[in-house]
Amino acid sequence: MKNVREFLWPIIGLLAVVVSGWLLYRELRGLSLDDVWDSLKAVPTERYVYAALSTLVAYAALAWYDRIALLHLGVRHISWFFVSVTSFTTYALSHNIGASVFSGALVRYRAYSSKGLSAAQIAVLVALCSFTFGLGTILLGGIVLTLDPTLLHRLEDLLPAALTNPATARTVGIILLGIVVLYAAGSILRLPPLNIRKAKLEYPRPAIMGRQLVAAPLELLGAAGIIYFIMPAHLEPSFIVVLAVFLASFSAALVSHAPGGLGVFELVFLTAMPDIPKADVLAALIIFRLFYLLIPFALSLVVILMFERSRLSQAWRQRGKPGDPVPPTPPLI
Repeated sequence: MKNVREFLWPIIGLLAVVVSGWLLYRELRGLSLDDVWDSLKAVPTERYVYAALSTLVAYAALAWYDRIALLHLGVRHISWFFVSVTSFTTYALSHNIGASVFSGALVRYRAYSSKGLSAAQIAVLVALCSFTFGLGTILLGGIVLTLDPTLLHRLEDLLPAALTNPATARTVGIILLGIVVLYAAGSILRLPPLNIRKAKLEYPRPAIMGRQLVAAPLELLGAAGIIYFIMPAHLEPSFIVVLAVFLASFSAALVSHAPGGLGVFELVFLTAMPDIPKADVLAALIIFRLFYLLIPFALSLVVILMFERSRLSQAWRQRGKPGDPVPPTPPLI
């Protein structure tokens, strides 16, 4: 059954790419590359700088995810630089390849096992980082739906009418915020662990929980900021609208298991932005993929090559030394 699941999710992801690609093609028919290029040229230089800074904020927050998880484990001997590089490499790869295919656990294992962490510790670290991201999505989703429940009207072509109703949307927002409050209360009151099937979920210490509630929204705000700053300023799309659409698009991309959310992310975003010219929206999405996905992906490959070269050199120097065996390391992919 496990082998079936390993093949099923990649197939679902590829189907999502094909279907969304077709729908995206229908959505963009009649749009020329010249229109998109004109939109890119119309963006002031300082807006590109702001988008680049937003990217740095997002990846700095992702590095904070790892740091928070290490503090939860009581691990303090690993430098911020090593944690940042490991986190950057992990997310740059998983964002592009897809979480269903490449969760980042293997990259983290290669890196953190070299610093003395056990497989069990690394498993907890991976799980807590994933949970922190989910917590941020729930928190920001609850805030935007509570503040402006009409935002789901933008997705009325993709969602059932019951969900796009403002009263329902605000109720969903309040429920999402309630989940965050319960989680915070469980941490502050030191409630016993939750047992879900075979999994045992322990509440982190309040100091760890507080860091999660800051780091997770910060990463999503930074990522959404990339798109916001490339959008045409004269049309004044509000940040809360861009953030809400980003959360919906990014969540749909993750659920689809499409590699890098290819096609799915763009389709949802374009559908939810009917008041902005398609060429301008597409230009913003291209810059998002370039800044948040493609450039980090290229840099992560360089980091991996340098790390593997270092490990190989270390193994070569230590070969044949009695009493000083080189610990075996699993293949990266």
